[in-house]
Amino acid sequence: MTVHVVLVHGIRTSATMWRSQLAWLAENGIPATAVDLPAHGTRMDEDFTLHEALHTIDAAVRAAAADGPVLLVGHSMGGLLSLAYAGGEQTPPVAGVVAVSCTALPRGTALRAYRVLAGAMNTLPGRGQWLTDRVLAATLPIDTRGDFAAGGYAFDAQDAALSSLAALDLEAALARIRMPLWFVNGQFDQLRVNEALFQRLAPHAELIVVPRASHLVTAMRPPVFNAVLRLALATLDAGS
Repeated sequence: MTVHVVLVHGIRTSATMWRSQLAWLAENGIPATAVDLPAHGTRMDEDFTLHEALHTIDAAVRAAAADGPVLLVGHSMGGLLSLAYAGGEQTPPVAGVVAVSCTALPRGTALRAYRVLAGAMNTLPGRGQWLTDRVLAATLPIDTRGDFAAGGYAFDAQDAALSSLAALDLEAALARIRMPLWFVNGQFDQLRVNEALFQRLAPHAELIVVPRASHLVTAMRPPVFNAVLRLALATLDAGS
């Protein structure tokens, strides 16, 4: 049976961040669903809650699972949520997980510093959009440069989303995950801080570090990331 891919975006952005991957998957005849989490993208007028975010993932996974195995792929916040979901007390209908740019526990000093930084950016003129645009222009290829912004930036949801992530028990979730699992990080990703811990908690997981890539690895080096998806899909095909 054909594997269905469910894609979960990171904080502030939306389903549009996956445009390069959706195009590649479509070219290869692989069904895919990219969700918008609450308070992001097409759901910008909603409030962000952990319950609704996990429900969004669950609804997409169960709809996809009706047609075959599901590969769950999440980036940054979406990766943390995907790990928490896949490692829940009740095992969901997920055949494999690709957790991207998210090997960091969202708690303590690191989380507080991230919230302070996000808050400081919001106080800049235009909420710092000019700075974000300059960074993206300097680091991303022109084909993917607009993907993160295409669905709008969820500035108002940032602090609520970040603070809610502290409630996730990722250590327990990782220890429960038994399906194939890949951690994918850019070489220069700031969220590699707990990479070794994540590997200890899920020793069967594969770690893939993409050279010359940052936190935005999916858009910075899309052919390489799509090759990772090809590997994961081939693994699930062989297993099924």
